[in-house]
Amino acid sequence: MVTFTRMQITLKYFASIRETMGMGGQSYETRAKTLGQLRDELVQSGGPAAQALGRDRVLRMALNQNLCDEDADLTPGAEVAFFPPVTGG
Repeated sequence: MVTFTRMQITLKYFASIRETMGMGGQSYETRAKTLGQLRDELVQSGGPAAQALGRDRVLRMALNQNLCDEDADLTPGAEVAFFPPVTGG
């Protein structure tokens, strides 16, 4: 029997993603192993996440403040940021 361990991570949202989500971040418990799996899990939860993070949207991701692609491995306590490809500042 395979057991999937849950881990606690911190999610941060920036720019238009933050506006759609209605918050700048949250603590989140996940079973995802990679950034791509996390994105899919969030999208499947529906609501604002489905709109903000859907596969039809181009976005960037960072893991512990380093830009990463979707196959980057998650670790307990990780900080994951989602943001559009171009942000103002």
